[in-house]
Amino acid sequence: MAKVKKNTPFSILGDTVGVGERKTFAIEAAKLYTHSPLNIPIEVVNGVQQGPVLMVCAAIHGDELNGVEVVRQLLAKIDPEQLRGTIIAVPIVNVFGFIHKSRYLPDRRDMNRSFPGSTRGSLAGRMANAFFTQVAMHCTHIIDLHTGAIHRTNLPQIRANLSDPATAAMAKAFGTPAVIDASLRNGSLRSEAANLGIPVITYEAGEALRFDPIAIAAGVQGVDYVMRHLKMVRGKRAKKLPEPIIASSTSWIRAEVDGIVRAQVSLGERVMKGQVLAYISSPLGDAELELLAPRSGIVIGQQTMPLVNEGDAVFHLAYFAHANSLVEQQLENFIDEISDIEDELKTADLNN
Repeated sequence: MAKVKKNTPFSILGDTVGVGERKTFAIEAAKLYTHSPLNIPIEVVNGVQQGPVLMVCAAIHGDELNGVEVVRQLLAKIDPEQLRGTIIAVPIVNVFGFIHKSRYLPDRRDMNRSFPGSTRGSLAGRMANAFFTQVAMHCTHIIDLHTGAIHRTNLPQIRANLSDPATAAMAKAFGTPAVIDASLRNGSLRSEAANLGIPVITYEAGEALRFDPIAIAAGVQGVDYVMRHLKMVRGKRAKKLPEPIIASSTSWIRAEVDGIVRAQVSLGERVMKGQVLAYISSPLGDAELELLAPRSGIVIGQQTMPLVNEGDAVFHLAYFAHANSLVEQQLENFIDEISDIEDELKTADLNN
């Protein structure tokens, strides 16, 4: 076995983090109308041994909060004396959106469509440029934490460009039973980092403006598994990691009429072609339409608001080359495992 080399001080944002040390930083991303600075909070943990530089970031969409708690729990667990490499933890990237409980920036732009940005662009472009050039470009690997939008919830899942071997290995290591082979989208952090050869996976789980215990526990566990895969921390998973099921495609099932939705299926449920997903009715119930599954698949996302207009996305279905029953069973096992971990964390908190 090759001898592990001692780490070196890590330079970032005009400063240095010593070996075995942790340090907090703040990027001045913008100013309020009052000229008060608005900062992106960052913590860097530099391990005692050489290894990858992994960034874990959340809230690029300011209303997606589960990842903020994932980062907090991650920082509480990390011991620089036991760490190989460096962790860059960014709990809130879009600080404007976070303060206003909004997905977007004040200019109504989506920060995750604004990378790599520009020093002379819009507010979104300038913030994206500051974050990308001062932080993201220093990484060797990235985990980007997300949730569904307002009134939409996502089953825990990884989205990644699986044509890249390093990215595919991270996606598998994270441990969600379903992985979406998602093409790169222009302007996203994933796309711009990939252009520099930095593998990025996106974790999607839960709903905006809500803490979801299962989504958070799965996120903390998944980051830990990726760190083990990258040999940043010691230890192996207690249970054998199942081969993730790759979704060959996905689609949103949209309301064909306006009305009130009565969902007949739940997140993670297997559905068959032609199965009734929901009924959409008028307030008096004198008109009702069945919303049917166009193909057999698994529900990986759904609207939580029971009011829809024609064209609204109601269910997000993933389609698999494998038998859907296998996917459903792996999802059930995954939820059971995460529930056990959540219970262990609660017990540990009570004992501290």
